[in-house]
Amino acid sequence: MDATSEDLVLLPATRRALVHRIAVAQRDGRAPSLVAAVVRDGEVVWEGSRTMVEGHGPDGNVQYRIGSITKTFTAVLVMRLRDEGLLRLGDPVEKFLPGTGAGEVTVGQLLSHTSGLAAESPGEWWERTAGTLRPELSDVLGEQPFRFEPGLRHHYSNPGYTLLGSLVEALRGKPWEEALRAEVLEPLGMERTTAQPVSPHAGGWAVHPWADVMMPEPLEDLGLMAPAGQLWSTTGDLAKFAAFLVRGDARVLSAESLREMRTSATPPEPGLAELGYGLGLQLAQSGGRRLIGHTGSLPGFLAVLWLSEADDVAAVVLANCTSGVPVSTVAADLVAIVAEAEPRVPEPWRPLREADPVALDLCGPWYWGTSAQAVRLTYDGFLELGPVGGNGRAARFRPEPDGSWTGLNGYYAGERLQAVRRPDGSVSHLDLGSFVFTREPYDPGAPVPGGVDPQGWRGIG
Repeated sequence: MDATSEDLVLLPATRRALVHRIAVAQRDGRAPSLVAAVVRDGEVVWEGSRTMVEGHGPDGNVQYRIGSITKTFTAVLVMRLRDEGLLRLGDPVEKFLPGTGAGEVTVGQLLSHTSGLAAESPGEWWERTAGTLRPELSDVLGEQPFRFEPGLRHHYSNPGYTLLGSLVEALRGKPWEEALRAEVLEPLGMERTTAQPVSPHAGGWAVHPWADVMMPEPLEDLGLMAPAGQLWSTTGDLAKFAAFLVRGDARVLSAESLREMRTSATPPEPGLAELGYGLGLQLAQSGGRRLIGHTGSLPGFLAVLWLSEADDVAAVVLANCTSGVPVSTVAADLVAIVAEAEPRVPEPWRPLREADPVALDLCGPWYWGTSAQAVRLTYDGFLELGPVGGNGRAARFRPEPDGSWTGLNGYYAGERLQAVRRPDGSVSHLDLGSFVFTREPYDPGAPVPGGVDPQGWRGIG
């Protein structure tokens, strides 16, 4: 839904609640500065900041280092390569980067952190040392790069995203940073997102855990590790990125590919509040709300971008301290404040411009065995299949040129739905991944697997 002027103005009580939340976060977290923004319907509707400097505060144009939010940008570059047909997610990385010692790992496993690679690079703490200490991929991976068998489990890996950055460079024939700027940042108008800090930018600080004193953190160029965490950005630029992650942009990546990125590709680690990890995106749960985005940290900086697709609300929080501020919780709270105080006004119901008689013929009740299901045709031309009254498998289906339908979510994601017709053209039954849906429970006139008792339905007598 396009934002109206009313959508872009929050109520005074909502704005005050947002200011209060970041004020408490900056004070309790003892952050030198904190800046935040809220996006609704793709537009910035609120910006705020708190700082230790009296009479001055950062705005949406001040750069902070965003750490692992960089990984989402790298993932977008890789998905572009996939959509161009230059790679498949199931391709082994050896196909593009021979001799790394991690060749059996697939591109998809790297994106979803299921490669089994170590969480960190061997040697000195890579986030606080110069990238020149790791000039080759072999230096990033080490002699024993694996902690688990590939595909066995989710294990967050910074070296894994280093490999993805090198893969981009190999296929594009240019540095990762150049590819990112030309293919993502410039089309989205993200002029204040850079690999190196550009004034105005915040300095990174370490705040003493037991005293109200602080010291500056070193600002290192991460070298080959850059695709895992190098970027600097602003709340203004990340607000644009948040809108893109939901809506897509034909110049960068389609909404369909972004939906794929937002879909869980791996279960969460036990004990974490996360819902899992998609393809370059973290999935989290907060107050019953599904959040999508990424967190980031490097010495001296904390960052997070969370968005609620259902509410079409996103929040960005950036701080210039090594620890102390629970930015992930703060951003989730900012989303909740807006979504709950000013819930999204739904779009008006609209009928189809032109009813497809073939699709219309599939609407109504169907039965999978004795389970009552219903098919609806929605205004966008898609089909919805779900149980009648009660819990069960539900999914949306996209029409295909051959007359079939492809599942988009849930159990039936990727599965093919087709109407099987009788010689006279009428629909006999629906076939969905070998499941037969009939107009009557166990319809004897349809090819129900296992057949139907010839005596039909009967009572106890």
